[in-house]
Amino acid sequence: MHRWPLIGFLFLLQSVMAADWQNPAERYQDAYQAYVSERCPLPNDGMSHYAYFARDREAMRDHPFLEAERFEGAQIMYSWRDLEPERDHYDFEPIRDDLVYLAEHGKTLFIQLQDATFYNQNLSAPDYLRSAEFDGGMIQQYTDDGTPEGWVAKRWNAAVRERFAALMTVLGDEFDGDIAGINLQETAIGVSADYDSSFTPAGYVEGLKANMQALADAFPNTIKLQYANFMPGEWLPWEDKGYLRSIYEHGNHIGVGLGGPDLMVRRKGQLNHTIAMMHEGEFSVPLGIAVQDGNYIGATNSDRIATDRANIVPLLHAFAADFMGVSLMFWSYQEPYFSEDVLPCVTD
Repeated sequence: MHRWPLIGFLFLLQSVMAADWQNPAERYQDAYQAYVSERCPLPNDGMSHYAYFARDREAMRDHPFLEAERFEGAQIMYSWRDLEPERDHYDFEPIRDDLVYLAEHGKTLFIQLQDATFYNQNLSAPDYLRSAEFDGGMIQQYTDDGTPEGWVAKRWNAAVRERFAALMTVLGDEFDGDIAGINLQETAIGVSADYDSSFTPAGYVEGLKANMQALADAFPNTIKLQYANFMPGEWLPWEDKGYLRSIYEHGNHIGVGLGGPDLMVRRKGQLNHTIAMMHEGEFSVPLGIAVQDGNYIGATNSDRIATDRANIVPLLHAFAADFMGVSLMFWSYQEPYFSEDVLPCVTD
C-alpha cells in the first residue's frame, strides 16, 4: 500500500540529484567570463612576451615587434631535418644569424625544435633516419577521419631518440645560456598502432619523458619547455590513463617547463587538457602558452580575417596569467591581428 509514495520519493530524489549533477567536461566552460572586462594595455605583471614566427624567419626582419620594448624576443621554429641534413653533420647557421640579428635590436631568441609537421609536403626528420636501423625514422600522421596530415619522428623508438638527443646535446653545447629558451613540439600526434605496430600509448609516454630528460641535460642554464596538450590513447576527463598528467609531473620533477599551442578559452578539448593541467597543478617550473593562428578569433589553424571581431588579447592574457599561472606567452604574428590587437596592448 506504501509502494507508490516510496517510488514517488525516489523519483523526486533522482530528479534533484540529476539537477545538481555537473558534467566534469564542462567544469571550466565559463571560466573565461571572469576576464571579459579586461582592456588594453596589458599590465606589467612579469609576463614574458615573444612574437611567434613559426618557420617564417624572414618575416621577423624589420618587423614592428622589434620596436616594442615589452617583447623580449622572437620564437622561431627550426626543423630537425634542416639542422642535421646528414648524420652528425649539423647546420646551425640560421640560428646564429637570427640570434645576432635579434641581439642587434635588443631582443632574444626562443627556439622551437621541430620533429613533427602538419603538412604532407614537409618531412620532419633527416633522410638518414628512413632506414631499417631506425625503423623508418618517421611516420605519416593522420586526422581522426583517416586523412594524411604531416609527419612525426618516431619518438617512441629508442634509436630515433638517441639521435634526437645527440642533436640537443650539440645545440646545448653552442647555445645554452645564450638563447632565451627552447621548447619541444606538442605531444599531440595522429599515430596509433593501426599505422605502426611498434607504437603503444604507454611507450610513447616513456619516449616523451626520455626526450624531456635529454633536453634538461643539454640546456641546464636555459628555460626549456615541453609543449604538452593531448596524448594518444587518452581523452580527458572521461578516459584518463594518467598519460598527460605524468608528463606534467615529470617536467616539474626534472626542471622542464610545460607549455602548449592554441590558447582556446572556450573549447572543451583545450580546457580539459592543457588548461586543466596548468590550472589544477602546482609547479616550480615555468609555464608557457602560444596564441597561434586563428586563436585571435577563437579558432585553430585558421587564416580567416574577421572584420567584426572583438579584441580578445586582454582576455587571453588575463586568463593565461591568472587562471593558468603562465609566465611566458608566444603571440603569432598573424595579421591583421598582431598589428591591430596585440601591439596596441603589449605596450607601456
